[in-house]
Amino acid sequence: MNGTRIISLEELYTPEILALATAIPHIGALEAAEGEAMAHSRLCGSRVAAQVRLDAAGRVTGFAQRVNACALGQASAAILGRRIIGATLADLEEGRAALARMLEEEAPPPEGAWRELAVLERVREAPQRRAAVLLPFDAAIAAVKDAQAKREAST
Repeated sequence: MNGTRIISLEELYTPEILALATAIPHIGALEAAEGEAMAHSRLCGSRVAAQVRLDAAGRVTGFAQRVNACALGQASAAILGRRIIGATLADLEEGRAALARMLEEEAPPPEGAWRELAVLERVREAPQRRAAVLLPFDAAIAAVKDAQAKREAST
C-alpha cells in the first residue's frame, strides 16, 4: 500500500459535509434555460443535471441543478451553487481543476473563491467517492458549454 489508509464513514461524512448536503441552493428547474447537461458516475450511480442562463459576457446569471448523489456529491453541489452566479466558464473550470488536484494529486485545498472546497479534502482518502464530488462541476461546465454552443450556432 502506498501509505493510503482506509477512512471511516464518520471521518468522511463530517457534520460540515452533512450540513452542506442539506443546504443545496438552486435545486429544481430553470425557466428559459439556455444550456443544460447531465453528468453521471458509473462507479457510484450518482447523477447531477444542470441548467444555466448566461449574460452577454458569458457569466452565469441563472442556474438550477438536480442532484442525485451521496452526501459528498451533495456537499460539492452546495458549494458550487453558492459560487456559480456571476462565474464564467473559466472560473468553473478553475474550481474543478483545483478540486481534482486536491483529491487526486494531494495538492493543498484551493484558495480564493473556491476555498470552501477544502471541506472535501478527506475525499482524497476515498477514491471511490471522487467522481461524485466532481459531478456538479462537470454538469455545470457542460451546461455552460451547451449554452455557448447554442449561441454560436444561432449567429
